[in-house]
Amino acid sequence: MNIPNRLTVLRLILVPVFFIAYSLTGWFGPGVAYLSTVLMLICYATAEITDLIDGKIARKYHLVTDLGKVMDPFADTLSHLTFFVCFMDKGIMPAWCFVIIMWREFSILFLRMLLIKQGGKAMPANIWGKSKTCLYAFTSILSILFIVLETFMDLSSVMDICHTVLYVFFALSAVASLMSFVTYLNDIIKTKALKGMTM
Repeated sequence: MNIPNRLTVLRLILVPVFFIAYSLTGWFGPGVAYLSTVLMLICYATAEITDLIDGKIARKYHLVTDLGKVMDPFADTLSHLTFFVCFMDKGIMPAWCFVIIMWREFSILFLRMLLIKQGGKAMPANIWGKSKTCLYAFTSILSILFIVLETFMDLSSVMDICHTVLYVFFALSAVASLMSFVTYLNDIIKTKALKGMTM
């Protein structure tokens, strides 16, 4: 297994660790809030850094593999949904945003599997997909920052503002997510990428 794929595996390992770190206060009470927050921050930062560098290494040194093509988007989906379900449980992500994003992510994975079955065809990235990726990352950073600040500081005077800002960015993420799926599906229909698939 090459270095980019090992980094992706590390990201897959960090996802449940992040969830466990988040759950510590629920299991052991507020006394472990500091530990929980620090571990979450470490897991999140490490996962995002490995996500950034594994693709760059794979492309620069021609280490792109079939395993990596499947494992990397799976790791992205698993990490995003895990982060978001924690943010929803925390009360900073609207449930409707999470449901839209969850449906989109699983639908895209399904379509990609169909395209791979048709011979490895890939659809080009679109502006909504890029916007979705940027919004996912930015909104997650804001959410982690909010959790960290709430743990170590008193945010009661700006709590409403924080929740409003997060709501807006989660809503934008959901809209971009939905639009990227619609555009992706439209491209598949236009190019007849799944033509010939038996039912």
